[in-house]
Amino acid sequence: MSQRYQSFREFYPFYLSEHANPACRRMHFVGTTLVVVFLGMALFTRNAWWLAGALVAGYGFAWIGHFFFEHNRPATFTYPLYSLIGDWVMFKDLLTGKIRF
Repeated sequence: MSQRYQSFREFYPFYLSEHANPACRRMHFVGTTLVVVFLGMALFTRNAWWLAGALVAGYGFAWIGHFFFEHNRPATFTYPLYSLIGDWVMFKDLLTGKIRF
């Protein structure tokens, strides 16, 4: 990861290459889905502990996918903002069928 990306448009193909394993993509999808559920629960219950659960679920599932299936280092450590955006774009792309599970 020696290249520095100047835009998300440049970064996203790299991001997808780091998620080539379907199991890793599935782990991301589960984690992101749980983030949505936990954020909803935080709003519904007005209990901030759900926000902690959202962080643990989102990063936990993603990192398990990288360490056990993809065998690479998550881009979050080098490109935190682009990586976060990439998670949501990939989630949308999986939901819409643009990327296969």
